[in-house]
Amino acid sequence: MDESKLPRWNDERVERIMGTLLQSGVIISGLVVLAGAILYMLRYGRLPVHYENFVPERESLRSLTAVGNYALHGDGRAIIECGLLLLIATPVARVLFSIIAFELEKDRLYVVLTLIVFLILIYSLFGGAT
Repeated sequence: MDESKLPRWNDERVERIMGTLLQSGVIISGLVVLAGAILYMLRYGRLPVHYENFVPERESLRSLTAVGNYALHGDGRAIIECGLLLLIATPVARVLFSIIAFELEKDRLYVVLTLIVFLILIYSLFGGAT
């Protein structure tokens, strides 16, 4: 294929793609949270609330695999958590895309700097837990 006919990889194109990535991530995560909230309300909306028995988080939703399994079985809380995880993953995906974009632009300094930011994000999400 003739390389002159390929779209150029420039800052404007990267910004458009990143904007679309961020908008899509927020919209999709919002829709997932909304779907989970609807399922949750359909199941638990008419039950009386017992404020004296506050439980901050369910023991069964502490791992990613458990959240995924419960979400696949239609658990509203797990689907809401999936939506929140998608929301958290959106800026992480942006940083990952930035690494790829800087590499395609042959900008080694920004590849290294963005890779450091990416590693800090991943560590704070997964390695920083006690």
